[in-house]
Amino acid sequence: MVLLQDFFEILQAEDPEERQIISGVSWESYETLLNELGNSLQYRVTYLDGVLEFVSPSRKHERNKTNIGSLVEAYCQEKRIRYFPLGSMTLRQQKIKGGTEPDESYCIGIEKELPDIAIEVVVTSGGLDKLEVYKRLGVNEVWYFKNNQLDVYCLGGNSYEQVEKSEILPNLDLKMLAEYVVAIDPLEAALECRERVRGMEG
Repeated sequence: MVLLQDFFEILQAEDPEERQIISGVSWESYETLLNELGNSLQYRVTYLDGVLEFVSPSRKHERNKTNIGSLVEAYCQEKRIRYFPLGSMTLRQQKIKGGTEPDESYCIGIEKELPDIAIEVVVTSGGLDKLEVYKRLGVNEVWYFKNNQLDVYCLGGNSYEQVEKSEILPNLDLKMLAEYVVAIDPLEAALECRERVRGMEG
């Protein structure tokens, strides 16, 4: 079994854009590691069936995830939709042997234990199946931002289905949102996005 100090030695030896996957990790070691990391924003940690994944977010990753969050919140504000941001709060349950930290997450309407929407920014492919973790946790929607577009997965029964639009925010134009995520000037993008949202029906 890999010891906690080994995790940090491995991470320090690698490029921060790289992800690290370590197998044979007990739930107790996972929770101890989370306590060691505390509120650190340096790593995103996912755990599934004894396998641990670390990702050190890049500048591009953090820019995109922050832009997405700002735009989602701007939309909710313009449409007077109550929202409760949960950010990268660790979501985990021992009984399902899984845990993860979304890039952004939101409860819509009322605050709940789990977010209604979890948002993941994908810069590099590979790694643990986060949809499996979210499925076991029971998160209603997972949004993936990859290749400058948003893909939405809705939980129905015991599996996720990719859909054209969010069921929780059905009037939000995801193609428009994706365009503004990668805009050069975030302020101008946010202001223009707000103007377009005001003109939308619903």
